[in-house]
Amino acid sequence: MADADADALREGGVPNRLSASTGTAGEAVLPARTPAPLTPPPSATPPPVGEERVMTLVDHLSELRRRIFICVGAVVAGSVIGFIFVGRIIAILRQPLGVGLDGLPRKLIFLSPGEAFFVEVKLALVVGIVLAMPVLLYELWQFISPGLTQNERRISRPWVPVALVFFLIGVTVAWFVLPYAITFLLGFESADIQATITLDSYFGFVGTLFLAFGLTMEFPIVLVLLSKVGILSSQRLASSRRIVILGIAIFAAVVTPGGDLVSPLVLGGVMYILYELSIRLVKMGGR
Repeated sequence: MADADADALREGGVPNRLSASTGTAGEAVLPARTPAPLTPPPSATPPPVGEERVMTLVDHLSELRRRIFICVGAVVAGSVIGFIFVGRIIAILRQPLGVGLDGLPRKLIFLSPGEAFFVEVKLALVVGIVLAMPVLLYELWQFISPGLTQNERRISRPWVPVALVFFLIGVTVAWFVLPYAITFLLGFESADIQATITLDSYFGFVGTLFLAFGLTMEFPIVLVLLSKVGILSSQRLASSRRIVILGIAIFAAVVTPGGDLVSPLVLGGVMYILYELSIRLVKMGGR
């Protein structure tokens, strides 16, 4: 009879709490425990899919903005240094001009009131970028490295400082090429045709030449990294040699300024040497 009453109470929603005195045959009945609801911890609850994407995008944009500010600050600091020494830089870069037909050093002129000032600002900015290059490469690496796998980071990390060294080597090669290119281009001067060179045109020529050689030196680094991730192989590079030579010739003729013969020949020769070096490096890496 007591069991039937207990069943009726449980069906009516009354908690199953029976005292020890309600037991049958002198047996004590322990009070039953109501199980706690199974709720996941707050940290385990996944956020909505849309909200997660927005936060991820916001985090990336905030990180990008912070690193851009650091890069801009480094370039500005380097540009201030460059502007302080811009007079000496101009004196050094104009040396390849040599002397004119009259035996006097060639002079650079400017045709508008603000041309000289803006040329100095451009030179200071270029110096600032060169001085800030270690910071720029570091910040770029810090931004893209989280998106790489551990193996890709291990492979790419040593090439970040090498890229800076290769860029400086390219600029150095351009400095040695510059006098020969200028001599060739000004070799058409005569008593009836005299050269009058402006500041903007000359330093635009120098800057383009330096930039072309500096970026060209990154050529083997790109090829080696592509081979490390399995896109290229030494056999494929060797089999594409004829097409690459044609592409190098076209690239060197288009990129080098001035239309002289020295710059594209030297640039094309350097690129071909770097290409053959890349094949050797890729083969040494087992590809």
